[in-house]
Amino acid sequence: QIAGIARPDLLDPPHHPSDHPKLAGVPNIFHAIREQGSILLQHPYESFVTTVERFVKEASRDPHVQAIKMTLYRTSAGTKIVQYLIDAALNGKQVAVVVELKARFDESANIKWAHRMESAGIHVTYGVVGLKTHSKVVYVVRQDYNGLRRYAHIGTGNYHAGTARLYTDLGILTSDKKIGEELTELFNYLTTGLVPKRNYQNLLIAPNKLKPKLLEKIEREISKHTTKSPGLIQFKMNALEDMDITKALYRAAQAGVKIDLIIRDTCRLRPGIAGLSENVRVISIVGRFLEHSRIFYFQNGGEEEYFIGSADCMKRNLESRVEVVTPVQKPELQAALRQILTVQLSNQRSVWEMQADGRYIQLQPKDKQLGAQETLIKLANHRFAEAKTSNSHKKIKKKSEANRNTD
Repeated sequence: QIAGIARPDLLDPPHHPSDHPKLAGVPNIFHAIREQGSILLQHPYESFVTTVERFVKEASRDPHVQAIKMTLYRTSAGTKIVQYLIDAALNGKQVAVVVELKARFDESANIKWAHRMESAGIHVTYGVVGLKTHSKVVYVVRQDYNGLRRYAHIGTGNYHAGTARLYTDLGILTSDKKIGEELTELFNYLTTGLVPKRNYQNLLIAPNKLKPKLLEKIEREISKHTTKSPGLIQFKMNALEDMDITKALYRAAQAGVKIDLIIRDTCRLRPGIAGLSENVRVISIVGRFLEHSRIFYFQNGGEEEYFIGSADCMKRNLESRVEVVTPVQKPELQAALRQILTVQLSNQRSVWEMQADGRYIQLQPKDKQLGAQETLIKLANHRFAEAKTSNSHKKIKKKSEANRNTD
């Protein structure tokens, strides 16, 4: 094994995910989400265990939580989420899980997980006939002080503690009312077979809404493009294979819209072809982690839109799978996504860039620039250290004020 060669100078330094600065030291995760608003999670830079696993763990034990529903595409024996779901059922909560039995390489494992959960009284369903359930969603109904409130995690990666340390993924913890209402419709469909109107206005859900909405937003970017205010589309995903999306992006490029694509694997679109795709750049990030997150960005004439979710722009994802892509509307979270895109698009050390003939050329840094993933590790550590310092100052100030009040 190459990894076993005794050359520590060739190894990456050990990586330890940081805690999320919005959640560290907070006694109740639901209070944190409710009071601070939606929270963006960046794995593996931020811990999966102290964010996503914690979300399900607290839901299983919180006496105010009434129901937990989730989609399970791929997990592992080292992931505690299944046990937390079982704990929730034993604690008298309504628990429903949509298990995908055709998750490639994990078919037999998922059957075992399903049987184990069913034995504990969990309502297990196997999705919709003819569609693979690939979405990454946990949905919690909680009796808050002012009535029922829906909480959710929507992500780009599997609920798998192992890959959460090896893959780059994004997630959002939210109690947004509109998102919660639409997830209620989605789970009614997935767990009961009920076919309501499913009039999703916020979530982009495949196979019915996602592809038409992406095509619509690409055309909108073309219509709003001017020389004074040029259009901009940026996608980050595993693969771009869908023919209709590819053609739409070519049309946008011909209209003058700038297009940046960060594609880890297959990319059907060729950049730099005269008269067709001069405005397109396609890169792939190669580093210690496998790039797995999906980001969709549209400049939209200045009214910027950001989305994250489980879907790649592949025909199978857009037409034959249940996928969930959520808008990211909070300015603070949009700024975090912008930072990720900027770091990766401006990097020279970790980037392979596609040429017009389909070949990839590795870019060469002119200085000692860190790789894109190393930069994001550094930024995550800095966010946590900064929040820790800020919290310490607040505690000192609070203690000082308390002392003055007793003098």
